[in-house]
Amino acid sequence: MIEQTITQLRQLKLSGMANALIAQCDQPGTYEGLPFEQRLQLLTDSEQTERAQRKQQRLVKAAQLKIAANAQHIDYQHPRGLKQSQMASLLQCSWLHQHQNLLITGPCGSGKTYIACAVGHTACTQGYRVKYYRLSRLLMALNQAKADGSYSKALQTISRIDLLILDDWGLEPLKAAQRNDLMEIMDDRHAASSTVVISQLPTDEWYLSIGDNTLADAILDRLMHNAHRIQLKGESMRKTELKID
Repeated sequence: MIEQTITQLRQLKLSGMANALIAQCDQPGTYEGLPFEQRLQLLTDSEQTERAQRKQQRLVKAAQLKIAANAQHIDYQHPRGLKQSQMASLLQCSWLHQHQNLLITGPCGSGKTYIACAVGHTACTQGYRVKYYRLSRLLMALNQAKADGSYSKALQTISRIDLLILDDWGLEPLKAAQRNDLMEIMDDRHAASSTVVISQLPTDEWYLSIGDNTLADAILDRLMHNAHRIQLKGESMRKTELKID
């Protein structure tokens, strides 16, 4: 009967309960003395835990983070101006619930992308939908979407992302159509979701990097007015690692 029950649980896609029932059967001395209600609660707890883990794994995979970063491994010793208290607050992810943004600036090699990916990974573990893009590749994908007729659908997909991470902001000059695409993205996300922007340029140079005064005003107003900021400085961490080696 137990084997039949386990088979039925798996058929019902209740693998967490099935695995927990197997564990109970393998350790009769541990569980036989427990009342039925308590043993059933242990089974349902296991199912809930396994489903939460599977969801986190799906979210992390879908995020396509550039770096498999973990908040526990962020380096606070390197002299780059990263404040542990600020990161502790950001990693609680309450700013995502409030649809605020995060702007990370600093020189090449200062760890901007790692920090953003660590924040993204933490958001995934808390159930948020995250997606990482290099800005140039996102704009390229939108251009392709215009060609195949899926542009509106692509914008809707981006708007539903809880945390959009845009890397290499300002690295390449924007064309007129790309500025319009960026405006569509920021307008859809304004006060509805959160965006992380990673850039080697300081924020006071973003206006010129966009290239159109009117659109620059509109884009940056939506992006900056409620944004947290991390401004990194100092020598490249990669150079420091090479010196140590």
